[in-house]
Amino acid sequence: VFLLFFGTHDELKTLDVDDAFFSTPEDIVARALKPHGGLSFIRTFQKAAEDQAVNLPSNLGELVHSADYAQSADDHVWRYFYDLGGSMEHPFPGGGFHWARYRANESELSETERIYSRSIHKHEDALTLATLRIFSNELGQPHFHFNANELGYVISGCGRAGLVTQSGRAIHFNVAIGDVVFFPVGTQHYLKSVCDEDLLLLLAYSTGNQLETLRMNEYFVATADHILAQLFQKDQDEFQ
Repeated sequence: VFLLFFGTHDELKTLDVDDAFFSTPEDIVARALKPHGGLSFIRTFQKAAEDQAVNLPSNLGELVHSADYAQSADDHVWRYFYDLGGSMEHPFPGGGFHWARYRANESELSETERIYSRSIHKHEDALTLATLRIFSNELGQPHFHFNANELGYVISGCGRAGLVTQSGRAIHFNVAIGDVVFFPVGTQHYLKSVCDEDLLLLLAYSTGNQLETLRMNEYFVATADHILAQLFQKDQDEFQ
């Protein structure tokens, strides 16, 4: 079972091998592939009654005798494959992240991370990926991203999510296993675990650049105390 994210906000367009094959004139296919038997062999190919992407042949075991692949060299594989679960955990109070992402500063990256980081940065529509674990009754505090939409899938646990839209409207909702959450770029949002079990999500961010995030405790503390006093009508000394 795979959970897939695609770097597009448009309708996803896909062309399967068999669809492309049967949409190409027989003589063109024969000249391109040059099989033994030529055009006669090409004409023995049978088009499935249903989409092969969903329904495999009932006699698949008789058709396929070996499904072995030769492993490519590691330094090539690492451009396209990353062991997210085995990567370093980045803890925060109440939980932790595992990241598959681009980092501008490579000084603390392993060789594998460095190759993967450079690889995704070369592709304009690449994604940053992460797993987020929030411990029972803990909080992933309010924050927003400057340069990415965020899409998440709940793997385990249950929680409470909230966001403040760019129009200032507050929205809150519960999440459970199998649910998908979406937080648009620039929208402040939070996640709280409300079960005895940890809340675990797989997250995708629509950027191949270094993800830029600002958290509530950062921007609140960075705001001058006399500004906070005016905003919240409290004595300035209370914000020291």
